[in-house]
Amino acid sequence: MSLWTRITEAIAALTAGEGLAVVFDRLRGGAVPERSVGFTIAVIALGAKMAKADGEVTRDEVSTFRRIFQIPPEEEMHAAQVYNLARQDVAGFDAYARKVATLFNKPGQPLCADDRNVLIDILEGLFQIAMSDGKYHPAEDAFLTEVARIFGLDDRCFRVLRGRFVDGAPRDPYDVLGLPATASLEDARKAWRAAVKDSHPDVMVARGVPAEAVQLATRRLIAINTAWEEIQSKVAA
Repeated sequence: MSLWTRITEAIAALTAGEGLAVVFDRLRGGAVPERSVGFTIAVIALGAKMAKADGEVTRDEVSTFRRIFQIPPEEEMHAAQVYNLARQDVAGFDAYARKVATLFNKPGQPLCADDRNVLIDILEGLFQIAMSDGKYHPAEDAFLTEVARIFGLDDRCFRVLRGRFVDGAPRDPYDVLGLPATASLEDARKAWRAAVKDSHPDVMVARGVPAEAVQLATRRLIAINTAWEEIQSKVAA
């Protein structure tokens, strides 16, 4: 059964008056949580809410969903259904973000590495959508900052993502690898290797990113490798 068929079934189970937030509850409560379905709905639904935040829906934003998820033409109507449901839902984006956070992490427990990484994956997808029109609107920044906070991601993590996608935003190679500025070259090498491993398609799929969206790793790998090269250059200088 394809990802989009499973998403269609999840949406079809909604009764009159129920919003997408209910879908996240049902996915979490299932015998085997549908993390890849939850991931996809999260990016599309939060992307739809973010489009409302800057007051404009552009073709670039809509087409970005196709680039992130490699949506076959025959499945585009299913993605559009999720998008439209989110746009029409009276629930705020923060309600969605809290549901997504609990889908990938048990309330009251610290984030494990895989859960933290999949929430970062979702935020990366949202950054791609925000930047699809070449502009980073203050309302989008406020939106993404709050989503990151609800997800339990710290300021440093958010700075790294913003620096990766937004031209002119500060970029620190040690931040990218999660290191203090005093880290040794060997520590940087270990962090670089771990970051590359976490971005491998097989690892991403195992933690809940659908195979249709693993191209999200491409830009991250560029940033990781660039950070490692910059640290090596600084140490050698």
